[in-house]
Amino acid sequence: FAGAHLNAAITLTHCIIGNLPWRKLPAYLIGQFLGSFTAAATVFGLYYDALYDYTKGNFTVTGPTATASIFSTYPSPCVSLLGAFFSEFLATVMLVLGILIIHDEKNNGALKGTQALLTGILVLGIGLGMGMNTGYAINPSRDLPPRIFTAIAGWGTDVFRAGHYWWWVPIIAPTLGSLAGVLIHKLFIDFHNQPVPESGNVKGQPVVETS
Repeated sequence: FAGAHLNAAITLTHCIIGNLPWRKLPAYLIGQFLGSFTAAATVFGLYYDALYDYTKGNFTVTGPTATASIFSTYPSPCVSLLGAFFSEFLATVMLVLGILIIHDEKNNGALKGTQALLTGILVLGIGLGMGMNTGYAINPSRDLPPRIFTAIAGWGTDVFRAGHYWWWVPIIAPTLGSLAGVLIHKLFIDFHNQPVPESGNVKGQPVVETS
């Protein structure tokens, strides 16, 4: 089984469908959390002078000099919490379904060596087409650790209160969306695939390798 999920929702989904042992889940989640938290801290340190100059030292989540969205996602003011939840859910369904199709070697998947490029294009397409409402977190590991960092670094608890307590949506919606994407793929594609000959050297489910 290949690693490098970089996405807690996809890792959890793999555990649920049996592609990843549950005993490995904590290591994946801890690694993803630390990587994302460290990345946020690195960006903060690198651009601290610019942030301080722009905000005059007043780090805010909303307002004319808001900067918290550099690190985590926040919904547009015109979007309801339900609408934002649906946006994150649907975007993650599209992400997981697209990745499974790209890696589906039992159903004429993408050519070897092109999967990473196509997955990147998929994420870009999701962002361009579905990112306006929420900034398309589609990954709890990409959103929660930087949010915790900003709470510590000077933005305070507003990072959790903003957007009608939006912070939990990028955790729950992508997780449910990831499960739904796998279910759709199984019902409409995987269950109808023909058995692969032994010479095909394909084992089990198509592998999800990215966020």
